Amino acid sequence: MVEAMPRGWRAQQHARGLREGTVAPRERLVRQFLDFTNEYPWRWTASHVDEWSLSMTSERRLAPSTVRGYQTDLRLFTEFLADNARYGWVSACEREFGPGVHPVAIVHEWNSIAHLQAYEGNPEARPFSRAELQRFLDYADDQVERAVRAKRKGALAAYRDATVFKVMYGWGLRRTETAKLDVSDWGRNPEAPEFGRYGSLRVRYGKAKRGQPPRRRNVLSMFGWAVDAVDDYVENIRPRFGCPDHPALWVSERGGRVRPPEINARFESYRDALKLPKSLVPHSLRHSFVTHNTEDGVDRRFIQVQVGHECDSSTAIYTHVSDDFMNTMLRKALAPALDPTASTDKDR
Repeated sequence: MVEAMPRGWRAQQHARGLREGTVAPRERLVRQFLDFTNEYPWRWTASHVDEWSLSMTSERRLAPSTVRGYQTDLRLFTEFLADNARYGWVSACEREFGPGVHPVAIVHEWNSIAHLQAYEGNPEARPFSRAELQRFLDYADDQVERAVRAKRKGALAAYRDATVFKVMYGWGLRRTETAKLDVSDWGRNPEAPEFGRYGSLRVRYGKAKRGQPPRRRNVLSMFGWAVDAVDDYVENIRPRFGCPDHPALWVSERGGRVRPPEINARFESYRDALKLPKSLVPHSLRHSFVTHNTEDGVDRRFIQVQVGHECDSSTAIYTHVSDDFMNTMLRKALAPALDPTASTDKDR
C-alpha cells in the first residue's frame, strides 16, 4: 500500500496534464519525507511536518520559498490521500489496519510558511546602472579586438557572447530564453520596417507555470544598435562557426547550442574583471531593460507585455529607478501645487 499511494498520486497528476518534470520531483519529496519520519503515511501527523520544516530551515538552511514549495507538495499529497470520496484511501486503510487508522491532511496554515510578499529573492539583486552597463558591453566588445590582435582562438566566441549580452538587455530576456533562441525566431514587424527581418523576436521558451509547458511571446525590437549587432553576428560571424544546418542562434565551436551555464561563466568573468558588484547577475540585464525603459517614459503596460509578465506587480518588482528619475517625477507631481498661476487660471 505504501508504494500504491505515490503511484496513485502520480496518475492523478498526469491526468491533470502536469509534466513529468513536475511530477517526478514531487514524488521524490514524498519518499524523502517517508524516510525522514520512518512512519507509514497513515500514521503521519502534523508534528512530523513541524520537525521536518525545522530541519530544513535550521539545519539545511533552505530559503523560505523553497521550504514553502516542499510544504505545498506534501500538502497536495496528503490531501489526495485524505479525499476518501474520490480515491478511497481512508476506507482502504481502515479495512487493512483498523478503525481510525488512515491518512489525514497534516500541512495547514499554522505549520507552513505563508506567501506574504511578491518578492522573496536576494535584496541585493539590482539592475545595472547605465554607466555600469556601458562599461560591461564595451568590455565585451574589447575582448573581441584583443583576441583578434593577439591572433588567438576565441575571437568568434567572444563576438558571439558580446552579442548574447546585447540581446539579453535589448529584448529583456531571461538566460534560458536567450540560450534556446533559433535563427528562425526573428521576424519582421510591419510597424517598424527600419529593423528589417529583425523587427520582432519569437520567444518559445518563456518561464512556465508550474507543471505547464513553456510560455511563448513575441518581443518587439526597440533599439537600432541592438538590431545592428544581431544582424552583423548572423550575417558575418555565425557562418564562421561552420554549422550552417544547426537551428540555434548561438552555436559553439564544437557545433552545439550554447547552454545557460556557459552564458553565466562568461558573464561572471567579465563582471569580475571589471570589479563590478557580485550582486549583478545575467538576470540583471533583464531588470535593466525594465528599469531603463521605465525611466525613459515607455508605457508600463508595453514593458509588461515585452517581458512576458501576466501581472503588473511582477514588472514592478523588476523596476529600480534612479534617484534622478524619482526627483524628476517628484518635480512633475509638485509642479501644479507650486505654480502660483495654477490656482488663478483654474479660478478663471
